[in-house]
Amino acid sequence: MTATPPAGRGPRRIGPFEVPAVGLGCMNLSHAYGVPPEPRAAEHLLRTALDEGVTLFDTAALYGFGANEELLGRVLAAHRERIVLASKCGLTGVDGRRVIDGRPETLRRTADEALARLRTDSIDLYHLHRVDRQVPVEESIGAMAELVQAGKVRALGLSEASAATLRRAHAVHPIAALQNEYSLWSRNPEQGTLVAAAELGVALVAFSPLARGFLTSAPPGPGTLPERDVRRQMPRFDARHYPANLELRRRLDEIAGGAGCTLAQLALAWVLSRAPHVLAIPGTRSVAHLRENLAVLDLAVPGEALDAAGEVLDSATVHGARYNEATLAEIDTERCGAAG
Repeated sequence: MTATPPAGRGPRRIGPFEVPAVGLGCMNLSHAYGVPPEPRAAEHLLRTALDEGVTLFDTAALYGFGANEELLGRVLAAHRERIVLASKCGLTGVDGRRVIDGRPETLRRTADEALARLRTDSIDLYHLHRVDRQVPVEESIGAMAELVQAGKVRALGLSEASAATLRRAHAVHPIAALQNEYSLWSRNPEQGTLVAAAELGVALVAFSPLARGFLTSAPPGPGTLPERDVRRQMPRFDARHYPANLELRRRLDEIAGGAGCTLAQLALAWVLSRAPHVLAIPGTRSVAHLRENLAVLDLAVPGEALDAAGEVLDSATVHGARYNEATLAEIDTERCGAAG
């Protein structure tokens, strides 16, 4: 195989910021994947990420219903000038329930709450976590633009949004980043947002680039997922589809072995190779996996291996939808074939 330059070489831009191509998604330190780690372990992971050169840290009001922002505030406030701090609004916990609310008055209030939890005077990158179908996106972004004018936020982003919505939002206020799920098995950005982001000068920040742990050395299985793990509600992890997806994963593992990298590194290199405006924010609770992920920045994965990986697993070969129908109905992104 012919080696190609490292996919992550050099910084990538998000609005006014330059950051390494791999940041840290902090959700699973407080939320979504079963029981969160003990605070001391989570704090150690964040400090190690700082030591390893991570500068983009991504959180949200939803994660742990504020607990994740509090965690980042405790650990990162002393290092505020070294990092790009990203959070999200418009999807929060209310009385123990997950609520989408993009009303201007809600976004203003939750921004102040986030600033207090994060122990900072300003959030570098503030995303609208979900587009509220009851509120025109122009109204939500207009309120967030006021936060920029007030100095509480430096740049705006969207999450789980379509190309059409991105263009509407960008017409109200420049959008620095679009955070959508993008991985070998979730190709929705290829239906429009990848191109639209490039045209508008918007960074595409890929969340779940390792397919929610599926493309790692220790993939979860339906029988091992904790009771409150969100993957229990995702068709790709259920007993109907998971065995077929594991067979695809086995083939990817063989490609990674032939390329001299781990499966996670192959998957991350593939995402970063899609375009120079693409970044990735894998999450992890493991220091070893954190270092494995960051090593991709200096890794030259052969182009033939990336091409082969993209053919083995894509929206046509994956088994099961990205989310269940109830969740898909909440999301503004383009659907992608059978994969949802």
